[in-house]
Order: sequence, then structure tokens, then C-alpha cells
Amino acid sequence: MSGHSKWHNIQGRKNAQDAKRGKIFQKISRDLYQAAKKGDPDPENNPQLRLVMEKARAANMPKDNVQRAIDKASGIGGAKFEEITYEGYGPGGTAIMVSALTDNKNRTAAAIRSAFTHHGGTLGTSGSVSYMFDRKGYIVILRDGLDTDEDTMLMDALDAGADDMKTSDDAYEIFTDPKSMDTVRDALQKKGYDTDTAEVRLFPENTTDVPEDKIPQYTGLIDELEENDDVQDVYEAAKLPEE
Repeated sequence: MSGHSKWHNIQGRKNAQDAKRGKIFQKISRDLYQAAKKGDPDPENNPQLRLVMEKARAANMPKDNVQRAIDKASGIGGAKFEEITYEGYGPGGTAIMVSALTDNKNRTAAAIRSAFTHHGGTLGTSGSVSYMFDRKGYIVILRDGLDTDEDTMLMDALDAGADDMKTSDDAYEIFTDPKSMDTVRDALQKKGYDTDTAEVRLFPENTTDVPEDKIPQYTGLIDELEENDDVQDVYEAAKLPEE
């Protein structure tokens, strides 16, 4: 293996690490915003916000980023942030929902429309694809370092009020009614579980395969949407062939 390609791999990995860090910060920002919006923007009076702030600290997230997410929720600095959902179709006709948090609807709408147009998709009208998704509370507990087996976890989750659980090698994924997500999360945290994720999200009822020849366009669209600072979440009803 020549020195050049080895360096290239390290570079590629570093970029992947940076992208992953960006994703982690994005997720923590979203959690901070949601916790501050739902409760008190002062962590002293908001245990959920304190918890997310500890996550931010553990991830070495800059204090400014943390403060910015909390300020967005409390409207400090005069900027009013709105949560807006956009619906559209990716190349190949697969349904995509984009949830954004913005202080400038026109800027965000234009950027999202242009991302869809660039990559052979179309932005739809409200209601055009949302019926293909279900809203569910979604709680993830990582299995790394956890000595709870699947049966115990399922019992604890159901006791806490969850509807359903999926187990993978890495995590227990717990599903709840959107309205009871907070209660289920709090009950699991009281039992000593560390929740990696606790949010209400959209899940596609069915997934459609992206046609082979449209995959580069499709992944380009998703990347451009996810890189937009106003975008909080991209929900896809698409399945890509396994790499």
C-alpha cells in the first residue's frame, strides 16, 4: 500500500469523523432546543435540559452552540424560531419529510425547494406525503456497557408505558405513543437507564426502493438537506440497496 493512498484513507476517515461530529452536535442541539422549549430554559428548573447539557459536555460541544440552541427555544435576542415541515418526493418518487427550525421561512423554503429541484425531486403541498408516516415516541438505549437482557428491558419498557421494542446488536429501540414519550422516558431514566435518544419522530409506514440509476441523485438530495443549518430532521420512506 503506497503512502499516498494511506494518507488519503486517513483524510477520508477524518472527514467522516468531522461529519459524524457535526451530526452528533446537530442531534444534541435539537434535543437542547426541544427540552428548553417544553420546559424551562433554565437548567436549574429543567432536569431534562440538564441531562442534555451533560451529553453536550461529554461530546465536547462548544458552549456557544449549547447556548444558541437554548436561546432559540426561549426567543432571546428577539429572533422567533418556528418549526416547519416540508413534504416532497425524491428522485424515483420516494416520499421525504423535512422538519426545519427557522427564523426566516422564506430563506429556508427557498433552500429546501432548490435542494429538491437540484437533485431531480419535487417539493409537494402540505399533506401530500405526511399520511405515509406515523408519529411515534422513540427512545434509544445503547447496549454498550449495559447488562440488561432483552426480556428485562422489554418488561421495563412496557412497565414504563411503552408500546413496543426492537432489539439490535447496538441498541434497544423503544416506541411509544407520541403523547406519553416524556413519561416513558422519565420512568426509564428513574430506573437508571441512560437514554441516548428520546424524541417524537416520524416513521414511514412503507418503504420504496430507490431505483438503481437514481441513487447518486437521491443521496445527493438527502446530504444537501441534512447539511442545511435550518434542517432538524429528514424522514425518508425510501430504501437503498444494502451497500
